[in-house]
Amino acid sequence: MTPVQKLAGLLVLMLVLMAGTAGVTWQVQDWRMGKKLSEQAGLHQEELIRISMAAAAQARADQSKRLATEQQLAVQDQQHIRELSDAQRTQAALRDRLATADVRLSALIDATDTASGCNVPTSTTAVGVVHATRRAQLDPAHAQRIVAITGDGDQGLIALRACQAYVRGISGDRTGGPINGSRMPMGRYLH
Repeated sequence: MTPVQKLAGLLVLMLVLMAGTAGVTWQVQDWRMGKKLSEQAGLHQEELIRISMAAAAQARADQSKRLATEQQLAVQDQQHIRELSDAQRTQAALRDRLATADVRLSALIDATDTASGCNVPTSTTAVGVVHATRRAQLDPAHAQRIVAITGDGDQGLIALRACQAYVRGISGDRTGGPINGSRMPMGRYLH
């Protein structure tokens, strides 16, 4: 073998060794990257599990809050239904008492008002005296209509309070006070 052939053989041998080393280097790099990628995939999987658990806990908390609100609204609904039936029962009893003349509806009269044209006698009898104020008794039919109107007003106020309680319930306002000054039904003050 000539020196040129030896040199060419040595060059080929070096190229083969270099190609083998490069292949081994690539293989080692591939193993390292595979290990890093599997570690990152494991960390990503753990993060996804944490996120899923947090989302499930939030969903359970929201569901518990919703169930508590629904229960509170159901209790308030029962209370308002009870108030409405009580007001209707009171109105019916008052209408019955008016119909049987057990109770009479009267109005105060201003004795100093001369422009009203109301000619009510100025003398009072023992039967018509109510703490020395002048009163005029209303016709029972008119009294029935007035009681019906106050009954409708009572039902409207009860419905308003039910709506206000519903709004407070879903908005989270737990003060329980009236919204915009709503008041108790008027029918409870008639006797």
